[in-house]
Amino acid sequence: MSDPAGASAERELDLTRRKLAEAHKMASLGRLAAGIVHEINTPIGSILSNNETIRRSLNSLRKLLGTAVEQGLPPTPRTLAVLDTLASLTDIDKIACERILGIIRGLKTFARVNESDLQRVNIHEILLNTIKLTNCVFRRRITVVTEFDENLPDVECYPGLLNQVFLNLVVNASQAIEAEGTITIRTRSDGERAHVSVSDTGSGIPEAVRPRIFAAGFTTKPIGEGTGLGLTITREIVEDTHGGKITFETETGVGTTFHLWIPLRQPRSQERP
Repeated sequence: MSDPAGASAERELDLTRRKLAEAHKMASLGRLAAGIVHEINTPIGSILSNNETIRRSLNSLRKLLGTAVEQGLPPTPRTLAVLDTLASLTDIDKIACERILGIIRGLKTFARVNESDLQRVNIHEILLNTIKLTNCVFRRRITVVTEFDENLPDVECYPGLLNQVFLNLVVNASQAIEAEGTITIRTRSDGERAHVSVSDTGSGIPEAVRPRIFAAGFTTKPIGEGTGLGLTITREIVEDTHGGKITFETETGVGTTFHLWIPLRQPRSQERP
């Protein structure tokens, strides 16, 4: 016999989990906001500076070409030099614009609120978006290495929720490294699952707190820096929502690796008990 009350409670619980994950995701982005603003501000400053130079150069070019036309002469060396300067500045502006667009695309991916349905996605794209965002804050001291299995199939998942998982793990790994260090992100196919690992060269997790690492409200960060929800939400998204598995291995003073296994295909709602 069906249990309408139980099914309704399960739906309410699932909705609450999603809202909590979304709120935590926005809080995570808020903590990265200063670095993101700085990362965008630098190329915008370059573009504005170049724009003023281009404006003055175009005025000079107009005069030089006008003089050449009046005298029936070919363009002078100075005219050609101005053209070279303009070409160089436009190349710089193109790089700056691409840098800004990359950051904005990453932000749009994490800010999506309409990804409540299962989708088949390239998990590497989600990981690369995560790296772009966290690089805004940590890249001056953190080197990110990727070892992706290019034959990894698309994964059927809730993309917005997996965005949150990877953001949590990469930010945590970055914060575990006090000075300079390396984060290594690996993917590989493991039967009917995708295996993702995030390793850091940080301080490791103290042995005394390891049993509580996924407990709600538990954090080793100072007050104001950690909510104690990141790894709890991560575990729920991986295991409860996607039917996957998450584990970790750590060594004090050496670093930590989190391992995630996500099924390549999710059972349809009518197939679930």
